[in-house]
Amino acid sequence: MDRLLALDATGALTTSHVRLVADGAGVSLRTVWRWLAAARAEGRVDALPRGRFTVTAEVHARLVLWCGNAAAVHRELQAEAEGTGEGVPSLATLQRAVRRDLSPGQRAALAGGERARRRHDVHLRRPRQWRNACWEGDHKHVPVQVDLDGELVFPWVTWFIDCATNAVTGAAVTPHQPSRDAILAALRIALSRDEPGGPYGPVGGLPSLVRIDRGQDFLSRTVGAALGTFAIPVHSVEAYAPHLKGTVENLNRCAQRMLFASLPRYTHEPAATVRPADRSKDTTPPLAFIAFVEILLEWVSWWNAEHTSAELGGLTPLAAWQADATPIQDADPGLLWAFTLEGGGRARALTSSGVRWRGRYYIGEWMQGLADAGLRVTVRYLPHHDHEIEVFDAGTDAYLGPAHLADEATAEQRAALRRSRTAEKRRLARALAAADRKRRERYAAVTTAVQPQRLGAVTETEARDELASSAQADLSRLALPDLIPPAAPPPEWRTPPSLAARTRHALPPNPPSRHSPPGPDTAADTTSEGEPR
Repeated sequence: MDRLLALDATGALTTSHVRLVADGAGVSLRTVWRWLAAARAEGRVDALPRGRFTVTAEVHARLVLWCGNAAAVHRELQAEAEGTGEGVPSLATLQRAVRRDLSPGQRAALAGGERARRRHDVHLRRPRQWRNACWEGDHKHVPVQVDLDGELVFPWVTWFIDCATNAVTGAAVTPHQPSRDAILAALRIALSRDEPGGPYGPVGGLPSLVRIDRGQDFLSRTVGAALGTFAIPVHSVEAYAPHLKGTVENLNRCAQRMLFASLPRYTHEPAATVRPADRSKDTTPPLAFIAFVEILLEWVSWWNAEHTSAELGGLTPLAAWQADATPIQDADPGLLWAFTLEGGGRARALTSSGVRWRGRYYIGEWMQGLADAGLRVTVRYLPHHDHEIEVFDAGTDAYLGPAHLADEATAEQRAALRRSRTAEKRRLARALAAADRKRRERYAAVTTAVQPQRLGAVTETEARDELASSAQADLSRLALPDLIPPAAPPPEWRTPPSLAARTRHALPPNPPSRHSPPGPDTAADTTSEGEPR
């Protein structure tokens, strides 16, 4: 229409121009002449907007209040319009307007919040780089119950993956929620390079960047120092943004679908009934922890050497790694294991009892002949692994050897201690549950708008006994059996009768001074008129 109006303004518009526009738009010649007449008369070049109901800011606010329930919003609009007589669109009209004016992500956010909205977002893809250009690391909670010393636990996997080739460079497994020691163990495996027959093959070396999330263990000083020693920067992505480290998140998802779902005692399998299945009654024998680790390492080896990916052009991660000609810089094995340990602080003396660290002695075979010779050593250790330390010369920083706890308890003693701690934990849990049952208030159900009646009758004797026992328990907790009784105040102080009585029982009374006024408990404490002060 703009072109036809420009031709019409200059007097060059002909029927052939209108026929060309009609053929190009797929409409009749008469329709184009009608459009042109409307453009001349009304000054518009597009179709008239249809008069239909739209989602305004007020309607959107009501949808947010009702969590996306369009029927509830419609009932609310009808109730408000009864007194004013205004027209209200039908429910079908309101639902069509919601589907038309709001995107799928906005509709999902009304019912499920921000997490549901993110499922409809579109994310950019990072350009593919070269091997060891960037690694990503993460923890993965394994929804599989495994047997560890007769106790069912859920293991965790900490691993690193190369973003360019999708090759797993290193992994570590813990039977509990991991910390920085699991990260250092996986990092040590990832930085080193195994023989071709190992689970990771020749994959490894020093990366140019490590991308992680904002977990406190990944951002700990120990992990930062271990990577900073090799000049490896750590990039922490935004919190609750898994799409920013999509390579390792895809590894977590693939491991769950390809491996964990096929293992016994998998807890995320679909339930056969409407009611959730009771996992405590599962009679399937669980895997031993050692067997689970073996299966996981076999799957990692299969992932690197046999699993093909269309993203890699039909190659396996190992083949893509070997096809990349980028030079690999290896870490010094002597520095690798030393700098992934945490420092033990000041220098210590090597005595005949060994090395004292954190109040305990550690000894090693290499210490023979070196005790009490004035040798000063430093200690490095893997976090939470207090059964063994690594000892270095404090002067030259040369590695001397490992040291083990001197008087470490036997396996039977540790098992007995663990059972005792478990029994104490259960006893405290029962006591807390009993106290919670006593504290909990119960009320009778009501069928009308009345104040509910408090349930749980208690006799007067029971209430008095419980209050007395509680008061006695509080006083016994605050009692100090070795408390020295207070001394009597100086005679020149004026003290209340209650304090004077207590001090008389605690210590023998002091005779009043000749130069001090008489005390309040003496007969001389009167005025000249004979009245008490």
